[in-house]
Amino acid sequence: AGAMSEGRPLRLLGLHGYRQSESRFRQRTGALRKALRGRAELVAVNAPHLVPGSGEDDDGDDPPRGWWFSGPGTFSAGEAAAAAPAGLEESLAAVAAALAEHGPFDGLFGFSQGAALAAMVCALRARGDPRFPVTFAILVAGFVSRAPAHGHFYREPITLPTLHVVGDADAVIAAPLSRELAQRFVEPVVLSHPGGHFVPAAAPQKKAYLGFLDRFCPRQGQ
Repeated sequence: AGAMSEGRPLRLLGLHGYRQSESRFRQRTGALRKALRGRAELVAVNAPHLVPGSGEDDDGDDPPRGWWFSGPGTFSAGEAAAAAPAGLEESLAAVAAALAEHGPFDGLFGFSQGAALAAMVCALRARGDPRFPVTFAILVAGFVSRAPAHGHFYREPITLPTLHVVGDADAVIAAPLSRELAQRFVEPVVLSHPGGHFVPAAAPQKKAYLGFLDRFCPRQGQ
């Protein structure tokens, strides 16, 4: 049902990266939103946690945020959390609230830590969690959380359809980490691009995004 039966564009809930925010994410996805115009609408939401001590990049009106912390007030994608990771449950609740309050949404669009969170939401949805009524996800620069407490998300293959966007020159989330996440899904679609840690929206990626989204909202007349 959803967009397909209603003849409306798909709606994607956007989950930004660590040290970003809803407005920063919006600024950095202008080319993507232009590429998706008429086919999909991207609506971002703020992570609930402020990143402490952000220093020079701190904007008083728009402080950097995160979805969870691997250490006290810090986050690293590549290392296992020594202590229990903090903040994930609040973030899952924030995503559930956004889906309920601003929906309906058809899918998720996550970047970096937001993509890792979106993968966890997909796992919960695949198990039938009613808080997350989405049918697919696009995960850019995603990764598998190294926190042992998060291991349960990856115990069984995740059945939601996903498009994984991997930057071959990504120095923040190395390409093998994103490919590892893709392997946690059943029949993932993997799109590589030559760039780094950003949301790509040049012609080849636009074609891949639209081709993937066509599975959920065929163009009129097809």
